[in-house]
Amino acid sequence: MTVKIKPSLLKGAIKAPPSKSMSHRYLICAGLARGESVIKNVAFSQDVLATLDCLETLGADIKKEGDTVYIKGADISEFNGGVFPCRESGSTLRFFIPLALLSKGRSLFTGYGRLMERPMEIYERLCADCGLFYEKGADGISLSGVLKGGNIEIPGDISSQFITGLLFALPFAEGDSRILLTGKTESLGYIDMTVDALKKFGIEIKKEKENILYVKGLQKYKARQLTVEGDYSNAAFLDAFNYIGGAAEVQGLDENSLQGDRVYKKYFELLKQGTPTLDVSHCPDLAPVLMTLASALNGAVLVGTRRLKIKESDRGEVMKRELSKFGAKIETEENRITVFKSGLYKPSEILCGHNDHRVVMSLAVLASVYGGVIEGAESVRKSYPDFFEAVGKLGLEVTEEW
Repeated sequence: MTVKIKPSLLKGAIKAPPSKSMSHRYLICAGLARGESVIKNVAFSQDVLATLDCLETLGADIKKEGDTVYIKGADISEFNGGVFPCRESGSTLRFFIPLALLSKGRSLFTGYGRLMERPMEIYERLCADCGLFYEKGADGISLSGVLKGGNIEIPGDISSQFITGLLFALPFAEGDSRILLTGKTESLGYIDMTVDALKKFGIEIKKEKENILYVKGLQKYKARQLTVEGDYSNAAFLDAFNYIGGAAEVQGLDENSLQGDRVYKKYFELLKQGTPTLDVSHCPDLAPVLMTLASALNGAVLVGTRRLKIKESDRGEVMKRELSKFGAKIETEENRITVFKSGLYKPSEILCGHNDHRVVMSLAVLASVYGGVIEGAESVRKSYPDFFEAVGKLGLEVTEEW
């Protein structure tokens, strides 16, 4: 899909979309609980649909009505392997691998796009250490064996998705477990979100130290009725319009949320006031929109950017390339990105979304000021399917062509 955007002033009230991160967590917990759970305020993005597909592979019974999901949880003891279609969802892939390892049966994880290029060495090493089968082939990732718990050591500076995946599965293990996080731990907010979601479903995780998580074995998930809170990650794109002349009131965000990306409000203010140095190691998904606003405002230095290379695109390099079409000056290094203050203008070249939802939404923010044409805009379906419809109601002059 190609979108053509004309300079527009956005104003009005808009509800933040449901949190994709919390949707994953609630739905998976519900899919592991005996009995029926009800999860309300779910947006059926491609990533969330991937998680629902994989829950059905485990044996969960799922019914969708409007934005509500009714889930009768799977009996993990009866699971004996299957195919997990993860689409392009890195979260889904990493969350379900430990769950599949609760069965001796062979499982295959499939996906497309850059999904199978995402780093998976943590699970590969874990399987080798535990004597479990793990093989990455042309069709995807095959594995089998029973994860029995115990002490597991994981580098803290890798994606928190590996830690979350283990936290979902280890409560089923026969023995108790400890996850030891070595080195500097990044994306702490996402781990806190997982622990909170598990607690709501009756699973207790004890933090013995800042870097040690204790998980008692043979616990049972309990069915719940819960409502997914608003998403700070995607709300950041809506709020960004307010820093380039718009007046959009973003509603439905929990001020007490555990979402790490809630820091965007603080970072946006710092961008408005000057040329700050911002650490994105705990909130890498904010990097594209921070680069965009920094280009439009006073510049910035982003540190902790190393993991941007392994997202849906190489986000640092991709944003540098696309923002340069507006006249932005950006320098990328191994773990740092410098955005210089510079004069911007309407791009004469077509903008490319690089199959990355956060890149597309970031470019749309700047195109609302200067205009522009974005190819590959359909990638917003990964996390925020009705993004262009939503901002269109706020006044963005946008036309879509297929």
